[in-house]
Amino acid sequence: MEDHKTPLYPKCKGGHKKLRSTLELLQWKAANGISDKAFTQLLKLIKEFLPEGNKLPENTYKAKEVVCPIGLEVQKIHACPNDCILYRGNELEDLEACPVCNASRYKIRRNDSVDVDGEPPRKRVPAKEDDVLRHPADRLQWRKVDRMYPQFAEDARNIRFGLSTNGMNPFSEMSSSHSTWPVTLYVQPTSIAMLKAEVHYVPALIQGLKQPGNDIDVYLQPLVDELLELWTTGVCMWDEYKQEDFDLHAMLFVTINDWPALSNLLVQSNKGFRACTHCLDETDSMFLKHCRKVVYMGNRRFLLSKHLLRKKGKHYAQADHRNKPIHRDGKMGSLWEGICSQPVSNEDGKAPMWRRILDVRHAIDVMHLTKNLCVNLLGFLGTYGKDKDTLESLRDMEAMNEK
Repeated sequence: MEDHKTPLYPKCKGGHKKLRSTLELLQWKAANGISDKAFTQLLKLIKEFLPEGNKLPENTYKAKEVVCPIGLEVQKIHACPNDCILYRGNELEDLEACPVCNASRYKIRRNDSVDVDGEPPRKRVPAKEDDVLRHPADRLQWRKVDRMYPQFAEDARNIRFGLSTNGMNPFSEMSSSHSTWPVTLYVQPTSIAMLKAEVHYVPALIQGLKQPGNDIDVYLQPLVDELLELWTTGVCMWDEYKQEDFDLHAMLFVTINDWPALSNLLVQSNKGFRACTHCLDETDSMFLKHCRKVVYMGNRRFLLSKHLLRKKGKHYAQADHRNKPIHRDGKMGSLWEGICSQPVSNEDGKAPMWRRILDVRHAIDVMHLTKNLCVNLLGFLGTYGKDKDTLESLRDMEAMNEK
């Protein structure tokens, strides 16, 4: 409380003190409804008019800091919800329930169970079992990890990462003389939205004169080593809430990229007759002679075995009773020959968990998926300049004996 004795500026003859001047200015601010931004500008202007060495606060925040110690201490006392007692005094201060009506001291939400050991229910977002995918935690893959690694799932502080990378030009130049590839990791706890910037991290930034291409795995080695360390041994961290040390574990749950970046991460060709990263050698593709492009057929394979569209009928000249392609677990062997764009090292051997239990290891980002869907929809509706009802396509359909 030395501010009430401190002169506003050296050799102040008017008796103006730092505390009194600041308090009067704050009272004027409240009486006239002045915003914090405008008040900060006023303080800076007055500070310039005063002699050097003056003690006037330079912004609203510091002005409130000067006045805050004047306020009286606030003491919060819990009360019984039925107005029976106040939780104060040596006998009642540490109780967890009312001794008169046995009502809980802490609030319990309607859908929550009774608190355990006197601890209030913690804030959480309850999962809904309505088969709607709102968050990665609703996926079967999330629950599969929980079943196979119960120790990892027991501690809610463990992290599941999503990885995304793509090339960009930070200088907004049309030339290709510089390439920047930020590698982004984002955290997906169920209580945090996907698009919040505070849960995004950039552990690697790949820069050079050209794109890394299929050699991107070389630049990702430091990140891979750190992720393996987080999964196997963990890292000692401090929990401020529980006031304890714990071993933080993390796993790479999924990667999200556009199609070219996905091809680079897999070191697999994304064009030609075997462009599908899931079907691989079972990709049903053919070359259209007149349109001069490779198209991918056999979509009916993914329908249910007894679906009506699998049969020969009005829309299809032939029936299709083939099974869908088998799920690949990473042990490809000689199957990679002719599919990979270059020889790759067996990095999956370092992380068998990634290979064995993750059904969807790579995903396509929503932006490109939505764009492609809209383009196909415009073509289906016959929009001018977007439709594919051309003479070349009709000749190809005739060659395929399609109706």
